[in-house]
Amino acid sequence: MSGRDITYHRFRFPADRDGGRADGLRAGPDGLTPDGDAGRVTHTDPHSGTTAEYAAGTWTSPVTPVGFAVTELVPSWTADTPPGCWLRVELRGWADGTATTGWYELGHWAADDSAVHRASVPGQEDDRARVAADTLRLTGATVTAWQVRVTLLRRLDAPADPVLRTVGVVASTDPATTADAGTADASTAKAGVGDTGAWGRVLDVPRYAQRLHASGETRWGGGGDSWCSPTCVSMVLDYWGAGPTPDRYAWVAPPGPRPQVVHAARHCYDHAFGGPGNWPFNTAYAATHGVDAFVTRLRSLAEAERFVAAGIPLIVSAAFTAGQVPGLDYDTRGHLMVLAGFTAEGDPVLNDPYAPDDERVRRTVPRAPFESAWQAGSGGIAYVLRPESTPLPPPPAQANW
Repeated sequence: MSGRDITYHRFRFPADRDGGRADGLRAGPDGLTPDGDAGRVTHTDPHSGTTAEYAAGTWTSPVTPVGFAVTELVPSWTADTPPGCWLRVELRGWADGTATTGWYELGHWAADDSAVHRASVPGQEDDRARVAADTLRLTGATVTAWQVRVTLLRRLDAPADPVLRTVGVVASTDPATTADAGTADASTAKAGVGDTGAWGRVLDVPRYAQRLHASGETRWGGGGDSWCSPTCVSMVLDYWGAGPTPDRYAWVAPPGPRPQVVHAARHCYDHAFGGPGNWPFNTAYAATHGVDAFVTRLRSLAEAERFVAAGIPLIVSAAFTAGQVPGLDYDTRGHLMVLAGFTAEGDPVLNDPYAPDDERVRRTVPRAPFESAWQAGSGGIAYVLRPESTPLPPPPAQANW
């Protein structure tokens, strides 16, 4: 297994409220929500031009050390945002007891479209860091610790308050030599060393083809070529029996081949990025269906095996050219797939939504080239979605879940 540095740390509310600083927020039974001391801010949505006044409360985490020099930070969160409510997530870096970057905005998020257009915030770059949609990339600053700040906003005439349930951050270094790491892990797997009980286990994740939505679909990024992430989220939600009920997607007209995927694409869509592939927007959407959900990075398929052995499918992001991973005969700069299991020999079994129909979604690929495409393509990004009643596997010593 690669020795790459990755840590994930999450705060849960209301339990962790007093571990950071809460301004204008109180602890409710399900999380943090604005209180009577919430301030007032005026915000103009750049995507609609609509200006409104909001009650706003903020929770700022403690400085959270990671023990190594970070190259990337990716936040994720779970929250309720009733109509007229939204939240803003910010990150900054620290080292040696000093803030080494300013605050950067990593997203304006809402579960629906009534308050703001859900969006990342482009144009944030200086000599210390830059924001790439859902990722803070440290380019000039030394960062060995991080802080996250979440602001909950409620329009003054909104009927209900937003609730912040969790917020977490995965911190990582770049993959060192991903091709070598993938080959080494494959050699270990073939030797039968470290089998976690995942070999020969394939989870019964339903198979959904994103390309069924290609014909004539122009909304929320255009359907067939760009809906890999919400299609994967829909597969895993339905695996857990947690997908949206028909009344929630009754607005989809015409209903098309699978209206729940259209529902997911709309509610994951990043209006600045122009697609529904924003990583934390997808996990935040999943969490509105009653599951726990977060974004992390894994070091290898050996770590991924622990989740499959625990009955938890993963959604993973890879990049490759046609033929680089035998069985995946197309080019992609970034594509989400469900890791549903492993063969008896340790090769990954995927639900790949980039298929012409549902029957051809299931694909088995060789371990080493797929692992390299995953690690090099996204740094090992994985969405973890599961009911709270299904325990996570025990984490490694340097915990990345």
